[in-house]
Amino acid sequence: MKNKLAALKGNVVYGVGAIGLDLSYGLFYNWLAKYMTDILHLNKKFLLFLTPIARIWDGINDPMMGVIVDQTNTKYGRYKPWVIFGSCTNAIVLTLIFLTPSVFNLNGGIGIYIYMAILYVLWGMTNTTADIPYWSMIPSFTSDPGERNILATIARTFSGLGQGIITIASPLVYSWLSRTTNAAGDKVYDVYSYRYWAMICAAMLIFFSVVSMSKIKEVNHTKSDEKFSFKKIFKIVKDNDQLRVFMLFAAISNTGWYMISGVAAYYFDVVKGDPDSQSLFSVFGAVGSILGLAIIPIMTKFTTKRRTYQFSLALSFAGFVMMAVGGWAMDSDVVMGIGYLIGSTGIASMFIAQTVFLADIVDYGEVKMGYRAESGTFSMKGFLQKMAYTIETIILFAGLEITKYDENLHAANDMGVKNAISSMMFLVPAVCVLLSLIIYTFRFKLHGKYMDQITEEVTKRRAAREETAGAKQ
Repeated sequence: MKNKLAALKGNVVYGVGAIGLDLSYGLFYNWLAKYMTDILHLNKKFLLFLTPIARIWDGINDPMMGVIVDQTNTKYGRYKPWVIFGSCTNAIVLTLIFLTPSVFNLNGGIGIYIYMAILYVLWGMTNTTADIPYWSMIPSFTSDPGERNILATIARTFSGLGQGIITIASPLVYSWLSRTTNAAGDKVYDVYSYRYWAMICAAMLIFFSVVSMSKIKEVNHTKSDEKFSFKKIFKIVKDNDQLRVFMLFAAISNTGWYMISGVAAYYFDVVKGDPDSQSLFSVFGAVGSILGLAIIPIMTKFTTKRRTYQFSLALSFAGFVMMAVGGWAMDSDVVMGIGYLIGSTGIASMFIAQTVFLADIVDYGEVKMGYRAESGTFSMKGFLQKMAYTIETIILFAGLEITKYDENLHAANDMGVKNAISSMMFLVPAVCVLLSLIIYTFRFKLHGKYMDQITEEVTKRRAAREETAGAKQ
């Protein structure tokens, strides 16, 4: 009993670190677009150019960071120093991004574009520095699939808490902190609300990361002798066919999810004409995310991990279709909210499974390629999430540019703008999830007896390494 309690405590302490990471992540991906269009009034053609350029650098930076982590060997561990360093630097960049431009005398002109471009890229780099080592810990803790499910579920629970704080609290906090009102006397989000909320989230990012990393104990591991090279990274992706399949179906499904979170601020402001109502809508999503955390632990007791994942995606598709019916056909906030709850339930379960899939892919890679590449493989998780965000922002900014969205008109924008925003909010997510389900079903093979054989082989190799290490001491 004491061992079980100690294990649970360790898992919880580890999971706490995800709160701060997702506070930064959620603020950047859910609200930065609206900040740049509505507060900074940046040209949308520039924004269409910025996100792909940043992702090109991430394609270099993310796998590089993964290999660097694999080569790290300090008295504080392999992962913890990077998580702390990455969290602190990411908090600084997050604060700078949302600082009032006038602080640096950059109100207009090319200066604000250079400033935002640099910080945009730096946020991705510092986030990578913390995110990759944090999630790379999971396969190093245990090779047992059940224990990995539990650990991933706990971490995703706290990750969802961080996201929930952003999605539910942000609209309310922005109104509360705002010093600006419109002609009707209602508060509107301004530079001050964005600035101070970013500072609060940055402080919490550091706090939760330090608490988590200071309390956990890393397991024994062997320092990798592999030197970084792009040829090595390309080889990992080239040789590991299941990593490539994962990156494809995960990126597509994540794009669908990010469309909702990224477009929601525009939808409730422009289409609904009530930006604060986004908070209530987000409550439905938060409840769904909580329910989704129970799907994998419960369903895996009665069915396979494969069928559980397929159910998660199918549930998300059904929820997004219902959300579209409620928002478009019925104009019912209740039906739309329930659809969002159902869709979020499936998405939460999906994210847990994807984390476990990566751990399985690491094991598959060890058997197939002869060596483990934990951080290198897990670096693809962060990269594909950023790629999904890039696809989402390209669709978003292209839609706003084509329909001539005017940030000064809010709900007074014409129907072309409103229909475009509604399409991005409802149709794109449903299509993405359905396509992802099809690819996963027909192309991903790490399940059943085949995966059992891989797990058995990896367990034998780990035992042999531990025996060898013990003999040398």
